Amino acid sequence: MGTSRRMVLAALAGGALAGCGTPDSATRATGTTRPPATPATPAARTHEPPASGSPGPSSSPPAPAVTRAEIIAGYAHAVPRTWGFDAPGVLHRLPDGNQGIALTFDACGGRGGSGYDRALIGFLRKREIPATLFLNSRWIDANPAVFRDLAGDPLFEIANHGTRHLPLSVTGRSAYGIPGTRGAAEVYDEVAGNRAKLTRLLGAPPRFFRSGTAYCDDVAARIVTAVGERFAGFSVNGDAGATFSPEQVRTTVGSAPAGSVVICHMNHPEGGTARGITAAVPRLQAAGHTFVRLSDAVH
Repeated sequence: MGTSRRMVLAALAGGALAGCGTPDSATRATGTTRPPATPATPAARTHEPPASGSPGPSSSPPAPAVTRAEIIAGYAHAVPRTWGFDAPGVLHRLPDGNQGIALTFDACGGRGGSGYDRALIGFLRKREIPATLFLNSRWIDANPAVFRDLAGDPLFEIANHGTRHLPLSVTGRSAYGIPGTRGAAEVYDEVAGNRAKLTRLLGAPPRFFRSGTAYCDDVAARIVTAVGERFAGFSVNGDAGATFSPEQVRTTVGSAPAGSVVICHMNHPEGGTARGITAAVPRLQAAGHTFVRLSDAVH
């Protein structure tokens, strides 16, 4: 087992990815790396939202790859064989030959999870570090102006972090005390609900999905693919659900090898993530590492 994977497992043993906030109880009761597609130069990175107030809405969003009824018909009786982070098809590392590092940041929304780490994003912008931002539907609703600002910045890629921030299960399994989706229909709703929101706001559907807590079973992971997205896991757990100290973040992220997908959080400004990332990124750059968005490396 590699060093980074041991870091992940050790962190998770302490409740690592539960720091995003839990679903509302009322709701629950029912080689060479490719550079960013757009040069991340101060001149190119203008992120003023359009006058309409949205970053680029589509007047007629594309139809979903599959309907809810089709998902229910195809997966209602499927029995999962796995549970955790390692379902078949889940993206943990960049493809072979990609020597960059993908920094990914979750914004989970809901009670206690709708904050915004302005210092973290400011640092990434100052150093022109591309990143993939996994945004939950509730976080977007709580931060509409911030969302427009981030979505208009080509340095960042916006990805899907679910509708209610639930572990993705077809049997209702829980992770860190958060009950998961209860069947194929709820899996579809968790993925497709926020996908529709992001498609409407961005003008194009997101490519990547990560569930609340990053847990899924193999059937749910197949549903994500059927809906039209790639389930993105991680190989380095950078901030343990925004519970790590700045020094722990610096040590963990600063040790990430080439090809890593790093998970951290951008919704807890009171945590140690921003200060840890601020220390880790220059360390990685000094060692010759570069950074990519997921779409820059995964085709």
